[in-house]
Amino acid sequence: MLKLIRPTKEHENQALAFKEEFFSNDEKVINGSELLDQMSDYSEWLKSVTNNICEETVNPDWVITDTFFAVNESNKIVGIIDLRHTLNDFLKDFGNCGYSVRPSERKKGYATDMLRQILKVAKESGMDELHLSVERDNEPSIRTIKSNGGIYERSFEFESQMADIYRIVL
Repeated sequence: MLKLIRPTKEHENQALAFKEEFFSNDEKVINGSELLDQMSDYSEWLKSVTNNICEETVNPDWVITDTFFAVNESNKIVGIIDLRHTLNDFLKDFGNCGYSVRPSERKKGYATDMLRQILKVAKESGMDELHLSVERDNEPSIRTIKSNGGIYERSFEFESQMADIYRIVL
């Protein structure tokens, strides 16, 4: 059983191992991590993630965002997912949600379950729909989005790559 939990200081060692697994696999971007892949200090990242949860403390360059670790029955971090409650001009092509599953835990249905669970969080937050972007060559993510009700909406180009936006009505 997969659970979504908010990051805490107690997750630091696991989160750093999670991050390192991506880097060791030559993956430098961890989608849905609210820049965990770019931060060198976990405490700094945790403060940012915590501040971005509410309107009073959200970074003025961000939007209100909920970030969750996905943990398995052994409480091992197997994934990360974020939910952006609104989209600003920058995010209109990136969507309301990003997610990643650690390389050693892929092909186990975790991404599909993580997205299913975040859809419930979004609905409980009063959202009516989510927009998700995906690179055209990311077949596993396309399947994840479609299996959660995603319908193709439009395409765009980012860094010379074509990507698509899917909409999920809640």
